[in-house]
Amino acid sequence: MIKPIQAGARAPQFSLPDQNGEQVALADYLGQKVLVYFYPKASTPGCTVQACALRDARDELAEKNVKVIGISPDPTKRLKNFETKQSLNFSLVGDEDHQVCEAFGIWGEKKFMGKVYDGVHRISFLINEKGMVEKVFDKFKTKDHHQVVLDYLNGN
Repeated sequence: MIKPIQAGARAPQFSLPDQNGEQVALADYLGQKVLVYFYPKASTPGCTVQACALRDARDELAEKNVKVIGISPDPTKRLKNFETKQSLNFSLVGDEDHQVCEAFGIWGEKKFMGKVYDGVHRISFLINEKGMVEKVFDKFKTKDHHQVVLDYLNGN
């Protein structure tokens, strides 16, 4: 059973390589909000729908001073292919040893088509300007994840 960190907690700090092999650190985003969204695997159908919707919502998120970081256990090369193929406009970082996923409490047992395995649970965290978790998004569909986030940001 997973235990995601909750709103009000300090966000776990991380520094991971992005799709270009450059380090992305959460500390670099102090002073602005960051949507840290975890997804299971780049270029799969649900993850593609979710990423493309966030890509298309970039301007609306920017109006609210929100940056986006996607985290999956994928290697850099797979992240780069995903970014290129989908024209993504935000950082994708690879947590290959799933240490960041574990720090956020979202790595654990999953079930798919009768198979049980450990993996990333699709959960997002809105980190505020001071590095604290402001909101945890854990109830959404991949196609409306961006809208759930925007509704929250717009006070709906």
